[in-house]
Amino acid sequence: MKLCVIGTGYVGLVAGTCLAEMGNNVICVDKDVEKLKNLEKGIVPIYEPGLETLILSNVRENRLTFSPDISDAVKKSDVCFIAVGTPQKEDGSADLSSVFDVAKSIAHAMNGYKVVVNKSTVPVGTCEKIALTIKENTKCDFDIVSNPEFLKQGDAVHDFLKPDRVIIGAKTQNAFEVMREIYSSFLKTGNPVIEMDIKSAEMTKYASNAFLALKISYANEIANICEYVGANSEMVRKGMCSDKRIGKKFLFAGLGYGGSCFPKDVKALISVAKENGYTAELLTATDNINMRQRYLFINKILKRYGGDIKGKKFAVWGLAFKPETNDMREAPSINIINELLKAGASICAFDPKAKETAKKIFGSEIEYASSSYNALKDADALILATEWNEFQNPDFDVIKSSLKEPVIFDGRNQYNPVILKEKGFEYHCVGRKL
Repeated sequence: MKLCVIGTGYVGLVAGTCLAEMGNNVICVDKDVEKLKNLEKGIVPIYEPGLETLILSNVRENRLTFSPDISDAVKKSDVCFIAVGTPQKEDGSADLSSVFDVAKSIAHAMNGYKVVVNKSTVPVGTCEKIALTIKENTKCDFDIVSNPEFLKQGDAVHDFLKPDRVIIGAKTQNAFEVMREIYSSFLKTGNPVIEMDIKSAEMTKYASNAFLALKISYANEIANICEYVGANSEMVRKGMCSDKRIGKKFLFAGLGYGGSCFPKDVKALISVAKENGYTAELLTATDNINMRQRYLFINKILKRYGGDIKGKKFAVWGLAFKPETNDMREAPSINIINELLKAGASICAFDPKAKETAKKIFGSEIEYASSSYNALKDADALILATEWNEFQNPDFDVIKSSLKEPVIFDGRNQYNPVILKEKGFEYHCVGRKL
């Protein structure tokens, strides 16, 4: 099919590339001409395993092209995907201005019947407003579809091509048929394509992300109680996860969730509930616990030094909000580093992929090491903030000899407390009283 994807951010770029990989002819649209030129060469602004290879192969096969001309792309396409950002406003609600601007541009460019598919994360009822915007600006027939994305950063290509499910919200059988054709390969392999009304599709996205965020905050709440009562949260987690009703994922204690989705989507759903006269107490608690978790960890560091860390130097391993991405949006590392700097400490940090992202945030306020071990030189302690694979089995003898004192603050519970104690380390983690 002939498709255009408007927006080459994280969602749009992954979606457009993977839709091309599925055999469709896809035009990815963005205002940033320089970015588009780079994408044509396979220079990708985000780190996502496998994405660069797919972009290059599909550009080579002429299934994937890039254009700044939204009008031309719409005219050449049967289906138009909206995949622009919906950033959080100060009040927690989603900023939908870009979505409506794109809807208006699509309407002005229409030269016949189009299916307009929203992949941006939007509050319930937004597709109705998109439809109204388009109707006010065109005489052409069209259908609106809600097709939310469920992509994990660091595994997004796999998630798109081999999804747990595909959600399609539409009003007409024609719209459903068009979407079935786009996702026909999933239908053949048995991956569930779930069809529903538009509002339910919009709500499914928020409900899913909020539930996963809730699980993370619940794990951290239990871990905090474990510290007070002397229980081991890791053992508790294993005991819980053996129950099939609970499952194994998203129950690791640590520094909480970050990134572009969970924090924003939880706040947006709280805002949606409030606008409709309902107080979402569980979601509010989820959000509060998540932010509190970072400061409880910061307080552990401060407490270890009697509240005075002026002149201390900390090595920080990991800056991205999670492994396998260079994304630092809402990353716990930002709060930790800012608070330590505010208290007079200095920081030398290392992240395998997020160095350039970090420079845009911290500038020259911190040092940037060329390797994990170089970050340790003359540091008073090591802080583990992101659980990259290369941090999971380090040479503890090198760590010990490099630090001024053998002190580790592990925000991701990566290491074995017994082994570290035997090696002479002072080890601080989450939910395990040592």
